[in-house]
Amino acid sequence: MNESLTIGQLSARSGVAPSALRFYERLGLIRAERTGGNQRRYARSELRRVAFIRISQQVGISLDEIRAALDSLPASRTPTAADWARLSSVWRERLNERIRLMTKLRDDLDSCIGCGCLSLQRCALYNPGDSLAGEGPGARLVLPRAEAEPEALPRTE
Repeated sequence: MNESLTIGQLSARSGVAPSALRFYERLGLIRAERTGGNQRRYARSELRRVAFIRISQQVGISLDEIRAALDSLPASRTPTAADWARLSSVWRERLNERIRLMTKLRDDLDSCIGCGCLSLQRCALYNPGDSLAGEGPGARLVLPRAEAEPEALPRTE
């Protein structure tokens, strides 16, 4: 049995499009060997890396942070459960904060929709007492600081 996977096989097994796999490879998130005909061949262990990348992205971890985490893994062996546990523990507090914010949004969303204030300055859910005005325009709590939009929406009065 061949121990390597073609890009099509990796795509089918991981559920990730070949174009995304090539993108991950360009970023150094996954690695492929090349055949004599310059075709990509992936080690089966890359399936775990792809799964880790996708799950990390789904919970809001940036590709730069994912790359840094994956760079800390040993290149010469398949990552162990202990390796993955160490990586995930680094993000645990941030994920807990996201869960807290999402729970608050879920619990307060009905009153927010019914409120109709349409004001980011007076919104009791988002910005009580306009406490975030000093940090500048735009979203301040929804996205982590590193992911905040560079172009802010105009504030409503």
